[in-house]
Amino acid sequence: MNFDWHEIAFNSKKPINVLKPIFIAAPREISAKRFKELIKTYLPKGNILLGIAKEKYIDGFEGQQQFRTLRLDEVQAVINKVNKASKKNKIATLSYNQRELKYIIEALDFTHVVLINGSWKYVFHSSKAFYEITKKQLPYTYISPFASEQEAKEYEAQYRDELKFKIGPYTAEEMLAIAATVAELSYDNSFQTGAVLGKKRGLKYAYVTSAFNKVVPYQTYAFHHGNQREKNFSAPHDLNFYDTIHAETSILIQALKKKLQLANTTLFINLLPCPSCARMLTQTDIKEVVYSVDHSDGYAVRLLEEAGKKVRRLL
Repeated sequence: MNFDWHEIAFNSKKPINVLKPIFIAAPREISAKRFKELIKTYLPKGNILLGIAKEKYIDGFEGQQQFRTLRLDEVQAVINKVNKASKKNKIATLSYNQRELKYIIEALDFTHVVLINGSWKYVFHSSKAFYEITKKQLPYTYISPFASEQEAKEYEAQYRDELKFKIGPYTAEEMLAIAATVAELSYDNSFQTGAVLGKKRGLKYAYVTSAFNKVVPYQTYAFHHGNQREKNFSAPHDLNFYDTIHAETSILIQALKKKLQLANTTLFINLLPCPSCARMLTQTDIKEVVYSVDHSDGYAVRLLEEAGKKVRRLL
C-alpha cells in the first residue's frame, strides 16, 4: 500500500485511518539494517505508515549529501518481503512534500509518531507539525537514523569535512560565498555557519583558511544521540544547549594548528558571532569582521567595534 498525500488530501482518509498506524515521519536516509530494526521494534505494536519525502533533500539543505532523504526504492523490497510474511500488521507508505507534515498529522489518526533525528531544519519542537502533535496529545519518539555508534561514525567517514580553495585574490562578496560553501560541511541542522580568514591584498583578499560549526565529538553524534536543544526543549538559538564547536572557535583552532598569524586579517562569516564568540574575538589580532546574517540584536557589532575592530555587513 503506497499512498500519495496529493491524492488523499481532499478525499477520504479512511484507507489510512482504519490502519491506526504508527507513523514514521519522512526521514533522512537510513541504512537497510536500521530500517529492519525499526520494523522489529514497531511492527509487533501495530501497522506502520512510513513517510517518504518527495524532495531529494531535507528542506533547507538542498544538495547536501548528509541531508539526503530516504528513497522508496531503497526500502520497497524489504517492505514487500515483510508484508508477504506478516499475517497481522503491515507496512504502508505515504509520499508527501515535507511542508505538508502539519496537515498530515492534523488529518490522520496515528497511534504514535516516530521522528528520526536530522530529518528537519531547526528544532522540531518549534515547528507547526510539533504543535499538531501536542494538540492531539500524540505520543512521539525521537530516534537515531543509525543502527549503532559504529555505523554513525562510518557514515561520517564517507564524506569530506574539508574543502580546498585557491589563494585568490577574492572580493569580500566572494569570500562570503566561500564561507557559505564551507558552512554546508556542517551536520548541524539548527544552523550551518562557515568562516573564512582572509588577508587584504589591495582591494581584494587572499584566502588563508576556513572552518565551520562542526558537530563534536563526531559529525553524526547529534543524529545518533539526539540534538541537545531538542533534549532540553530550548529555543533554536539558545546558547546554553548546542552540539557544535562554533565556526569562530574552529577557525582559531585551525590558525593555532597551522601556526598562522592573525594580525591584520579579516574574518568572513555568514552569521554574526554570538556574544560568547564576540568576546573571544576581541582578544585576537583579527582586524576586521565581515558578516551577512545578524545575531543577538547586533551585540557583537557593538562589542567588536569598542575593541577596535572594523565590522561590516554585506547582504
